[in-house]
Amino acid sequence: MRKLGIYVHIPFCVRKCRYCDFLSFPAAEETQWAYVRALQREIEGEAGQKTTGKTLPDTDFSVDSVFIGGGTPSVLPEGALEEILDSLRKCCRFSVCPEPEITVEVNPGTVDRRKLESYRKAGVNRISIGTQSVHGEELAYLGRVHSAADFFRTYGETVEAGFTNINVDIMAALPGQSVADYMDNLSQVAGLCPAHISAYSLIIEEGTPFYDLYGGERCRQESSGTENGRILPLPSEDEEREMYERTDSFLREKGYHRYEISNYAMPGRECRHNKGYWTRQDYVGFGLGAASMVDNVRWKNLTGMDDYLRLAGTEGAGVKREIQRLSRREQMEEFLFLGLRLTEGIGRGEFRQAFGVDVEEVYGTVLGKLCAQGLLETDGRIRLTDYGRDVSNYVMAEFLLE
Repeated sequence: MRKLGIYVHIPFCVRKCRYCDFLSFPAAEETQWAYVRALQREIEGEAGQKTTGKTLPDTDFSVDSVFIGGGTPSVLPEGALEEILDSLRKCCRFSVCPEPEITVEVNPGTVDRRKLESYRKAGVNRISIGTQSVHGEELAYLGRVHSAADFFRTYGETVEAGFTNINVDIMAALPGQSVADYMDNLSQVAGLCPAHISAYSLIIEEGTPFYDLYGGERCRQESSGTENGRILPLPSEDEEREMYERTDSFLREKGYHRYEISNYAMPGRECRHNKGYWTRQDYVGFGLGAASMVDNVRWKNLTGMDDYLRLAGTEGAGVKREIQRLSRREQMEEFLFLGLRLTEGIGRGEFRQAFGVDVEEVYGTVLGKLCAQGLLETDGRIRLTDYGRDVSNYVMAEFLLE
């Protein structure tokens, strides 16, 4: 059987954060239940219990990871998440491997111990808590709906509910944030000893309130403003780089290893689902706007809620749109783009097995140039250097084929 990752998108949240460009929005409980029913219909139709409209090939799959993300999946009413997981297990096309990784994203303040215990009984074995900061003023400026106390309470209840595989998301380079502020955030989170920490820099995305505030560019100028109605300046590039570098050294001392550009784990606690993306494992997405890739064919679901509720599980194309078969060139590019995000990099044998040629035959000139610039090292495997990770966007662009 072929391994498969499954992503389920829950687009609901309590309130949209000021930096968020994800497909998410508040909704009434009635709408949330209607969405869950549509999800169940989509899962049933795609998984082979209906004979038309499915995109998956006629192959049996062994699901080794399920990731329920959003939005904020933990805002779903009681019992909804359990019903979604039950639908996945009942699908005749999906067999679940003996020890799958099943992750649910939660936000502090939207779960309690009772709900967490129900998740665990339903088979969830990994919780990802999105806190972003443990400083109240930073949380308020980001537009988060929780407090620092909410985060620590949620973390404690997650442990009490029996979860040992816990991720915490935090952000660096927040408006008004100093290096000391960020390191205090990191220290407090690491002090809880979660199995996994995702540490990302804030990106100002078009279409967000922060984009309107900062004009789409990093706001480096000094400002006497505060969060009380004024724009706080973003950290300088040097400050952001220092946060980035100190994250790696600090977490290494705490026993974490960096296995991807922004992800750190205790031994054996890497996120299996996300590693599947970076190694180009097949995956299927269910829900509004969810993306999939199987056999080098990509597709994406509709992003309009009314259309999704109406078409999920119907005959024909249903909710699937933007179906694209990747060319051999695009597959090679992705292999490099994604594989180089991992600290272990890529193996020459892996490239040869995937494409039938040595990587030097395709990328020899580029590899030589990047090695000479100190951005790559090629001792056995091909991986980014520390400097290469600092300018990874430039490195990845070099692997675009004409």
